[in-house]
Amino acid sequence: MNPIAGRSRAFRIAGYLAMLLVLATIALPLYWVLVTSFKTPDMVYIQPPAWWPDPVTADPYSRVVEQVPFLRYFTNSLIITGALVTAKLVLGILSAYAFVYLRFPGRGLVFMLVLAALMVPNQITVISNYALISQLGWINTFQGIIFPLAGVAFGTFLMRNHFLTLPFEIIEAARMDGCGHMKLLLRVLLPMSWPTVVAFALITIVNEWNEYLWPFLVASDETVAPLQVGLARLISTDAYIDWPMVMAATILTITPILIVFLLLQRHMIKGLTSGAVKG
Repeated sequence: MNPIAGRSRAFRIAGYLAMLLVLATIALPLYWVLVTSFKTPDMVYIQPPAWWPDPVTADPYSRVVEQVPFLRYFTNSLIITGALVTAKLVLGILSAYAFVYLRFPGRGLVFMLVLAALMVPNQITVISNYALISQLGWINTFQGIIFPLAGVAFGTFLMRNHFLTLPFEIIEAARMDGCGHMKLLLRVLLPMSWPTVVAFALITIVNEWNEYLWPFLVASDETVAPLQVGLARLISTDAYIDWPMVMAATILTITPILIVFLLLQRHMIKGLTSGAVKG
């Protein structure tokens, strides 16, 4: 047997095994959440664990709607995510345009500061942000949740790199035809940038929909609390935890974002690879 072919086969088998391990690590918790959401409460605690609900019941989904202000949490998530996606898209595209097509003193230094912001985790600024929001009287308000999360360093970096890959001749031709900055951005650059804009939007939607820590600190009741905070309160407020209902609420929470991801994932991959070789 050819030793090179033998090593290649062994490497291929190791690759498949690693892929199956990764798939199992991701899929097994999701499968457990899904099957538990169709169990009766007494089935959750039996030993050994039941890997399939018997009987299958959709009652946990009914209890989510009847016993929890789920629609209120869902509406709050839509408001917060929609506002943050809109704010980040506008700020990210405009700031990227400024870094590429405007000339001003200290442009490189300002961009380095934006890049440095990517290295700072949000948890570090939680205390100072909370003190500021509290002084402004914005605790338990939508603006108190939205404003501290509206920073857009990653989007600026992504859109700037994409703008740098666009053909310079087209930009110059548009300017010679009399395009101002706004017309150049809206009629020339953005039509050539939709895959990157979609990737930017999708990443922002996923991040903001799943944001938990900051809304948990600011929202004190269901009037502004998003879904993730509502899920946490399902577990922490009662001595008895209705696990099938919690799992049903989890499925209802992640389903919209999975649908959005499946619809747009092809554009996301294309957008993220665009500009990947331009510094």
